[in-house]
Amino acid sequence: MTLFDDLGEDVPLRGLPERVVSLVPSLTEAVATTVPGVLVGATDYCTHPSDLDVTRVGGSKYPKLDRVFELSPDLVLANSEENRPEDVERLRANGFPVWVTEAPATVPHALASLRRLLTQAFDVDEPRWLVEAEELWRETRPVRRRAVVPVWRKPWVILGRDTFGGDVLRRLGVSIVYGSEADRYPRPKLDELRSWFAEGAADLLVLPDEPYLFTAEDGPEAFPGVPYVLVSGRYLTWYGPSLVAAHAELSAVL
Repeated sequence: MTLFDDLGEDVPLRGLPERVVSLVPSLTEAVATTVPGVLVGATDYCTHPSDLDVTRVGGSKYPKLDRVFELSPDLVLANSEENRPEDVERLRANGFPVWVTEAPATVPHALASLRRLLTQAFDVDEPRWLVEAEELWRETRPVRRRAVVPVWRKPWVILGRDTFGGDVLRRLGVSIVYGSEADRYPRPKLDELRSWFAEGAADLLVLPDEPYLFTAEDGPEAFPGVPYVLVSGRYLTWYGPSLVAAHAELSAVL
């Protein structure tokens, strides 16, 4: 049967997938939770579920494709932002169906993408966690804080417009100051970042623990006197079952 992924590309499945390799942590968690037993491979960064016991195939940006080939998957899961097009093309050229999800700009966008993948590719009913996540994240609270949200350091990389993490924060009442920039992930100098706080345009520094591992000793010292919070990068940027717990956890921290 031929289905179409988020980018409109054919996904020529030979039936329901029984051997799946996921190159995306969010998709790994979603599939492992909803369709237990089908995953045979995942990246080193697929840390949830914590008891996932599958072959590791390297990182998302540079997966060990030969290891993926050896697993003979019925389906490979990838993402347009996390995985390189050349890797997707090589997988397809070797006869492996690949479902590529689009990088979601909002929580509803992410959940709609997951619903399509799970109900179409795996022919399962929409999972309870997905329905619960939709209910939890439907409301958008009034803005009460304006934040700078670094996701990397050396160089500084900041959460910008049309990003899933930015929408997560906005729904919890925290707007991001780089939300109207042309670049989704701006790379401003440190002086520019500090100027937002000096001028009163930002009043909160949000520091996730992934992809860069910010800590109380690594990050806040670059912004003396600025209020900051440390948050789970998984709760901020993963879309899947973690969204259910993320709403309460991030609300409490923020």
